[in-house]
Amino acid sequence: MMGSQLQKNKESLFANIIIYTFLTALTVFFIFPFYWILTGAFKQQLVAVAFPPQWFPKEPTFINFIDLFKQPTTRWISNSFIIAILTMLLVCATATSAGYVLAKKRFVGVKTVFWIFIAAMSLPKQVILIPLVQLVSSWGFHDTLAACILPAAGWPFGIFLMKQFTQTMPTELIEAAKIDGYGEFKIFTTIVVPLVKPGIAALAIFTFIAAWNDYFSQLVFLNSRVKLTLPLGLATLAQEFGANYGVLMAGALLASIPMIAIFLIFQKSFTQGITMGAVKG
Repeated sequence: MMGSQLQKNKESLFANIIIYTFLTALTVFFIFPFYWILTGAFKQQLVAVAFPPQWFPKEPTFINFIDLFKQPTTRWISNSFIIAILTMLLVCATATSAGYVLAKKRFVGVKTVFWIFIAAMSLPKQVILIPLVQLVSSWGFHDTLAACILPAAGWPFGIFLMKQFTQTMPTELIEAAKIDGYGEFKIFTTIVVPLVKPGIAALAIFTFIAAWNDYFSQLVFLNSRVKLTLPLGLATLAQEFGANYGVLMAGALLASIPMIAIFLIFQKSFTQGITMGAVKG
């Protein structure tokens, strides 16, 4: 009996060693590109392209950042934050209210509307590009930051996520609030929103990252150099600076920091939101 137990413990220990070794290797595999960008941003051009590579800069330099900020990089960063933050707020507001209606209200065609949003999730942006450009131009928003913000108001994925999450909320709370004389707006703001905060946090992270990296829409709608975003500005620098990888990696480092920061700050709410949103009420 004792020998059998020892054998099981050895097998369990061996399995754990294999699992943790695999996870460690996977972690290194995914972290290494960021490490290479981080170190490359502080290398001189000759060192950045040297072979064999210099794994850590022996003579760190800020020349890449100096060259980078000779461009309107500060304006590009500001534009990226404006688009990402305003899009995040707009999507969270519209998706939360639409998700609440689809999850808790009963009206003719509610399931049809929901399936329309599901179908819209499968459409790539290229399919709706021409009518979207015509619509934005008719509004007079072409080559403005609003052109990258307003079309995201009805993001189908956001509505789907919040609808699934709101389903977990007890309907009895809403019925009790109605009995107490609460109106729809007060029910939504004082009962629904506080209960779905983890879902809103998860949606906020998704939306911020998607808006920050939405290179395609920014490429289509923005033309003026001072109105470019950081990802789009870095693409223009790749053409102007050619193979100056130090400057490009300095820009890539700046572009990645906000996404990493927002995920680390809201990591707990993000995990809670995804977990709870996966449970149907």
